[in-house]
Amino acid sequence: MTPDHLRIAIVTEVFLPKFDGVVTTVLRSIDQLTARGHEVLVLAPGDPPSTYDGCRVQRIPSLPFRPWYPELSVGLPCPTLTRALDDFAPDVVHVVSPVCLAAFGALRARARDLPVVASYHTDIPQYVRALGLGALRPGASLWLRHVHNTADVNLCPSDPLAEEAVSKGIQRVRLWPGGVDTDLFRPGRRSAAMRLRLTGGRPESPLVLSVGRLSKEKSLDDLIAAMERLPDARVAFVGSGPYGEEVRRRCAHLPATFTGRLSGIELAQAYASADVFAFPSTTDTLGLVSLESMASGVPVVGARAGGIPDTIDEGVTGLLVRPHDPSALAAALASVLHDADRRARMGRAAREDALRRSWAAATDILVDAYDSAILRHAS
Repeated sequence: MTPDHLRIAIVTEVFLPKFDGVVTTVLRSIDQLTARGHEVLVLAPGDPPSTYDGCRVQRIPSLPFRPWYPELSVGLPCPTLTRALDDFAPDVVHVVSPVCLAAFGALRARARDLPVVASYHTDIPQYVRALGLGALRPGASLWLRHVHNTADVNLCPSDPLAEEAVSKGIQRVRLWPGGVDTDLFRPGRRSAAMRLRLTGGRPESPLVLSVGRLSKEKSLDDLIAAMERLPDARVAFVGSGPYGEEVRRRCAHLPATFTGRLSGIELAQAYASADVFAFPSTTDTLGLVSLESMASGVPVVGARAGGIPDTIDEGVTGLLVRPHDPSALAAALASVLHDADRRARMGRAAREDALRRSWAAATDILVDAYDSAILRHAS
């Protein structure tokens, strides 16, 4: 038998104040877990808050990942993590995207005979190649397989990623699809003022939206090249990141708007005020931003890569295009922008699809994985 109320230690490579899809998944999972009476300890690098939603956050010493990704803090294997685990005495340890800190957490948990659940959110070999560190790719694949195979359960956010994990020799793989906040992100958030802001004062122009980190691995160059083929449309970039200045430079000749990072109601208004959402990334394993756009009633045009085909119902909630093909991306965006009936039909279907993807349902799967890990470890 597993306890009704679990003590869960979450060791994550990324956390607040950084915002991305992985952080959002961790935050919404904590919200759900604590609401159900479970006790959570978070161990995170960087400069996180000392608490989140009533649970303690233990800061782990870290260094910025310079020069490749200076906004990312890499947690250092150190006694702080070991002491925190010993003091908390968790029923299960959940390591999120284990590479460095979370990988150390998995190994320390194993050394202390604790059940481990690992979640595979990030295709690290793809990321290191995109960041110009291709020589590390073979070693990264071997390391990921080793770390994940120390876990009692491995969770993947999409079917394509689960298949990829299995092909790389990762064992005990389960599906853990992400959720979306359909109350925050909804079509009713559409705002004339936000539309004016995103279009640079031209609200009548067709509007393509991009939300997420402005980083090289997001294939934003493909979107920029596609927008060059859509002279009547405007593009708005919501987010910040290490590639931001380069994106601005490359967009100097385009009708492009940059808002910086938005959150809460403002972010929801941005989604709902767009005509179509562009997601050219080939490295995302789920793409929570695509779900947020769908919940907002805005169709998505994304690359047929990573976990995106598992999110978009081709021709129904959005369109999929060949990766790194700006011409195909431009054609797909144009087909949505210039057909109001199709755009509205896809938007309605996208909203209906998102309504079936709640964080409560995702957390049911997560808790079942915790219980399974505890039972497997005890057997």
